[in-house]
Amino acid sequence: MEILMMVVGSFCAILHGAAQPGMLLVFGAMADTFIEYDIEMQELKDPNKTCVNNTIVLLDIEKEMTTFAGYYGGIGCAVLLLGYFQICFWVMAAARQIQKIRKAYFRNIMRMDIGWFDCTSVGELNTRISDDVNKINEAIADQVAIFIQRLTTFVCGFLLGFISGWKLTLVIIAVSPLIGIGAAVAKLTGRELKAYAKAGAVADEVLSSIRTVAAFGGEKKEVERYDKNLVYAQHWGIRKGIIMGVFSGYMWFVIFLCYALAFWYGSKLVLEDDEYSPGTLLQVFFGVLVGALNLGQASPCLEAFATGRGAATNIFETIDRKPTIDCMSEEGYKLDKVRGEIEFHNVTFHYPSRPDVKILDNLSMVIKTGETTAFVGASGAGKSTIIQLIQRFYDPTDGMVSITLDGHDIRSLNIQWLRSQIGVVEQEPVLFATTIAENIRYGRDDATMEDIIRAAKQANAYKFIMDLPQQPDTHVGEGGSQMSGGQKQRIAIARALVRNPKILLLDMATSALDNESEAIVQEALQKAHLGRTAISIAHRLSAVKAADVIIGFEHGRAVERGTHEELLKRKGVYFMLVTLQSKGETALSRAATECKLFIPTEIVSSQMLRQRGIRRKSESEEEEEDVKPVPFARILKYNASEWPYMVIGSLGAAVNGALSPLYALLFSQILGTFSILDEEEQKVQINGVCLLFVLVGVVSFFTQFLQGYNFAKSGELLTRRLRKIGFQAMLGQDIGWFDDRRNSPGALTTRLATDASQVQGATGSQIGMIVNSFTNIGVAIIIAFYFSWKLSLVIMCFLPFLALSGAVQAKMLTGFAAQDKKALEATGQISSEALSNIRTVAGVGEEKKFIDAFEKNLDMPYRAAIKKANVYGICFGFAQSIVFIANSVSYRYGGFLVQTEGLHYSFVFRVISAIVTSGTALGRASSYTPNYAKAKTSAARLFQLIDRLPKISVYSKKGEKWDDFKGSIEFLNCKFTYPSRPDIQVLKGLSVAVKPGQTLAFVGSSGCGKSTSVQLLERFYDPEKGSVLIDGHDTKKVNVQFLRSKIGVVSQEPVLFDCSIADNIKYGSNTKDTTMEKVIEAAKKAQLHDFVMSLPEKYETNVGAQGSQLSRGQKQRIAIARAIIRDPKILLLDEATSALDTESEKTVQAALDKAREGRTCIVIAHRLSTIENADIIAVMSQGIIIERGTHDELMAMEGAYYKLVTTGAPIS
Repeated sequence: MEILMMVVGSFCAILHGAAQPGMLLVFGAMADTFIEYDIEMQELKDPNKTCVNNTIVLLDIEKEMTTFAGYYGGIGCAVLLLGYFQICFWVMAAARQIQKIRKAYFRNIMRMDIGWFDCTSVGELNTRISDDVNKINEAIADQVAIFIQRLTTFVCGFLLGFISGWKLTLVIIAVSPLIGIGAAVAKLTGRELKAYAKAGAVADEVLSSIRTVAAFGGEKKEVERYDKNLVYAQHWGIRKGIIMGVFSGYMWFVIFLCYALAFWYGSKLVLEDDEYSPGTLLQVFFGVLVGALNLGQASPCLEAFATGRGAATNIFETIDRKPTIDCMSEEGYKLDKVRGEIEFHNVTFHYPSRPDVKILDNLSMVIKTGETTAFVGASGAGKSTIIQLIQRFYDPTDGMVSITLDGHDIRSLNIQWLRSQIGVVEQEPVLFATTIAENIRYGRDDATMEDIIRAAKQANAYKFIMDLPQQPDTHVGEGGSQMSGGQKQRIAIARALVRNPKILLLDMATSALDNESEAIVQEALQKAHLGRTAISIAHRLSAVKAADVIIGFEHGRAVERGTHEELLKRKGVYFMLVTLQSKGETALSRAATECKLFIPTEIVSSQMLRQRGIRRKSESEEEEEDVKPVPFARILKYNASEWPYMVIGSLGAAVNGALSPLYALLFSQILGTFSILDEEEQKVQINGVCLLFVLVGVVSFFTQFLQGYNFAKSGELLTRRLRKIGFQAMLGQDIGWFDDRRNSPGALTTRLATDASQVQGATGSQIGMIVNSFTNIGVAIIIAFYFSWKLSLVIMCFLPFLALSGAVQAKMLTGFAAQDKKALEATGQISSEALSNIRTVAGVGEEKKFIDAFEKNLDMPYRAAIKKANVYGICFGFAQSIVFIANSVSYRYGGFLVQTEGLHYSFVFRVISAIVTSGTALGRASSYTPNYAKAKTSAARLFQLIDRLPKISVYSKKGEKWDDFKGSIEFLNCKFTYPSRPDIQVLKGLSVAVKPGQTLAFVGSSGCGKSTSVQLLERFYDPEKGSVLIDGHDTKKVNVQFLRSKIGVVSQEPVLFDCSIADNIKYGSNTKDTTMEKVIEAAKKAQLHDFVMSLPEKYETNVGAQGSQLSRGQKQRIAIARAIIRDPKILLLDEATSALDTESEKTVQAALDKAREGRTCIVIAHRLSTIENADIIAVMSQGIIIERGTHDELMAMEGAYYKLVTTGAPIS
C-alpha cells in the first residue's frame, strides 16, 4: 500500500516539477511577442523610415496575451491537483512507515537479551523512540515529494536548455553549484542526536529517582550533569550551522555569477551571431537557472534527509540487531511434562557489562524435583545471579557448561515456555502502573477474576485489597507508588502464584512483611511448594530452616549442602550465619524461636525515596492541561543574551531579502535592452548589468554565511538554555506534582526533548527566514509601485491568498501537534515503564502485552497524520498554483497597459517579477508558520512549567535557618491526606516528640502512616492540619534546602545513579566538594571498603542503571555510606539493614549505631534487635500513636507492643 502511495505521489511530483519548465516555453514566446511589438512601435515613430504602401499591420498584443494567459491558467489548475496528491500520498505513506518503524523498534528492544540492557541506557532508548523517529518522519514525508518535484524541475529545466540552445546551457553549467554537503551534515546531526540522547537518559534517570534527588539536595548537581551533555550537542549543532552557512553563500554566489555570464554570453549569441531570439535566450537561461535554483532549494530536503539518516542509523542498528537470547523466538522444545529437576554443570559466569568480575566460579549442583532448596551466603556470593540464569536472562559464559531442566539443556528449550513454568517473587517487587487485578493478571494472561482472588487470598493480600475503595480495580500508581512495600510484596506473590508454576523462585519474598503476614504468607508459600521445585533466598532463619535442602554459597561456589540440622553440625558457612543472627553460641536453642523476634511493620513503599506518589485521579479528571498562549516577545527574551548574533544574522537576512527584487530590476533591464535599436548602446547596457550581477553575488556570499552561522548559534544556545531551564523547573517542583500521572518520568523526558527543540522553530534560523522574506516583500513592493502602480495593485490582489493558505495550514497543524504530543506521551510512558522494569517484564513473559499497549497507543497519532496529509496537501497545492494564476492575470493586464497606456514592456516584467518573488517570499514565510505555531504551543507548555510556583520550593531562598541546629523533632496533631487520594486520610492526629540525640522507632502494621510521617519531616509534603516542629521551628517556615541538608536517609530499596561508586557516595554531600579520603572513610564505616577494593576499577566501578550491577546488600551499603558522608543532624533509617546478610547486618548495624551517636534518629524496622534500644518506641495504628515508651516500659504495659513481640498478633 505504501509503495503504491509513494509511486502515485512521486508521479504527481514529477508532473508538478515539469510544470515550471513548461511555463518557460510560454514565457519565452511571450517575451518575443513583447519585444517584437516594441520594435514595431519604435520603427513606426522613426521619422527616417517611410511607409511604402500606406498599410500598417500592427501586432494585436491583447489577443496574443489572452492566449498566453489561457496557457498559464491551465498549468495553474493542473499544479493545484498535482501539488495536493504529491503531498497527501507521501505524508500518508510516511505516517504508515513511521508507525511500522516505531513498532519494529520497540518490538525489537523488548526481545533484546538482559545483557544488552545492562550496557544500554533506558533513558537513551526512550529519547530515541520520540526524538529520532520524529527526525526520520521529517525526512521521509513531504520532503521526499518536494525533493522529487525540485529534482524534476532541475532535469526538465536543463533539458529545455539543451534542446533550445546547447551552447549557452554548457556555459551556464560550467559554473553551476556543486552539492556535496549531505554526508557532513548527517555526521554532525548524528553526533548532535547522540549527545541529546545522553542528556535524555540523565533526565529520565533523575526524574525516576526524584525523591532521592530531593532528599540529598542533588538538584543543582543533576542540572549540571544534564547541561554537560547539552553543551556537547550544542557544539555539533553550531558546527552544522557553519557548514550550511558557507554552502548557502557559495551557492548564491555561483547563481549570480551564472546570471552575469549567461546574459553576457547569451546577448552575444542574440545580437552578434543571430543564433537565438531573445525569447529562446530566456527559455535556455531560465530553464537552466530554474533547474539550478530548484537543486539549490532541494538543500533543505537534503538537510532533512541527512538528519533523518543520522537518526535512522541508530534506530535501524537496534532493529537489525539479533539478540543473543531471543525471548520471542518460537524455536526450542516444549516438554510435555515438567518434573522440575534443575542441574548446574561447571557453570562459570560474569555479567556482560563487567567481564572482569567472576560472579559464579565452576558451580555444580542439583536441585531435586519437588524439593525446597534455600540459598544462603554473604551479599554478592551469586545467589540472585543463579535465579537469573535459571530464567535464562543470561547464559553461562565459559567452558563446556550447561544448566539442565529434567536433563534438557535449558538453551535447547523454548524461552517463553520455560519462563511460563517459573514463578518469581523478587526482593524488590515491581508493579506496573495499572490496577491491582491487572498486576496479578500479568502472572497469567487468561486468569479469571476468581483466579486472581484465589491467588490474592493465598498471598494474604485479599483483606487489604478489599479494604480499598476500588478493591481489585485500585490503581497502584507509577511503580506501585500507592502501595506500601508489604502490599506490593503480597501482590507480587499473588502474581507468581496465579500462574501455578512448576518452579518457584523466591528472592527475599517475605522480607517486606510483618510477623503476622509473614507467617501466613510463609504458610501459603509452603502450600505452594507442594509438588513444585522451589528455590528460596532469604536472610531470616524462619524462611530458611524449613527447606528440604540448604546450600551455602561463598565466592560464587556452593561450599556446603544439607538440612538445617546437618549444616549446624558441620559448623561451616551456615552455622556462622545462624550464630551471628542468634546473637552468640546459643544458635541451636534460639533458632526455633527466632521468627518471633521480628516486629510487624511494612517497609516504606518500594520507593519511599523514589515514588511514594499517590496517583488516584480518575480517567475523567485526567484531561490535557490547558495551555495559555505565550507572547512571542517572551520567547525572544530567552534568546536576549544572543542579541549580537541575532542582529548580525538579521542584517545578513535583510540584505539577502533585498537581493531577490534587485535581481528583478537587473533582469528586466537586460530584457529591455533587446528592443534598443542602437547596437553599441545595447552592449554598454548589457555589460554594465552583468557587472552588477557579479557584485550582488559577492555580497550574497558573505550575507548568506552571516545569516546561516549567526542564527544557528543563537538557536542552539536557546535550545540548550530552554532544556536546562525546563529541567531545572521540573526538579524544583514539589513531590506532589510528580504524583500526577501526567508527570511520569517518561512523559516529562519526552516533553523536555520535543518542546525545547520546537521552540527553536520560532527563533533561530526561522527569524532569519522571516526577516529575509519581509525585506524581500518590502523592497519588491517599492520597486513595483515605482514603475507601475496599476499593475502592482492587480498582482497584489493575489498575495492575500498566499498568506491565507499558509495560515490555514499552520492552524490545522497546531491542532494536530497537540494530539500527536498527547498520544506520543502515552507511548513514552509505556516504553519507559516497560524498559525500566525489563527484568520483571521478561520474568513474567509479558513483553507482548507491553508491545500491544504501545502499538495501540500509536493509532491516534497515525489517524491525525492521515487527516493532516489532506489539509496540508490542499494548502500546498493552492500555494503552488496561485503563482501561475497570478501570472495569467498579470501578463494579460500588462498587455492591455502596454497597448493602451504605452507602458514599456520591460516595466511589465519588472513589476511582475518583483511581486512574484515577493509572493514566493510570502509563501516561504507562511510555510514557517507551522513551525512558529508549534513553537508557540511548546513555549507555552515550557513557560507554564517555569511559571508554576511549587507549594514547597527547593530553590526558594526564603525561610528560617539557624546555626545551633540540635535536631529535636515534634509532630503536633498532624493530619494528612495525599493530594491525589483525597478519600483516604493517612494521618489522623499524629503527636510525638523526640529530643536531640534520641532515637525514635516507629512500629505498626502496613499503611498506618509511618513512612508518611518521615516524608512530612523531609517536607516532601506539608500536613493539612497541625505542624511538624524542628528545634521549635515550624517546618513550613524553615528553608527547604537548609532543612534537608540536616537530614540523612537510608531507605530499604536504595536508589543509585548510573555512575561510579565514588560518585554515588559523594551524592550524600552535594553542596560541598568531597575529597576521596572522605569517601573512603564513609565506605569503611558502612563496611563497604573491602568489597570495593576487590573490584578491578575499585571506586570508579560503574554501578549500572539503578545499581543493576550490584547485589542488594552492596547497594544498601553504598546508600549507608552516602548518608554517613552527609554528616546529618537527623538520621532516617527505613529498614536500613533489611537487605543485608546476617554477617554484614551485624557490622553495618554497629556502624549505624556509631553513626547515630549525637544525632536524632528515626527508625522504621521489623527486627527487634534494630529497635529494642530506641529511646522511644511509638506504636502506630491507623494514623495515630496508640502506645509510646521504651522497650521495657511497653513490655511492662502488656498492650499492643507486648502482644506483638510475644505472639506476633497484629496491632489494631
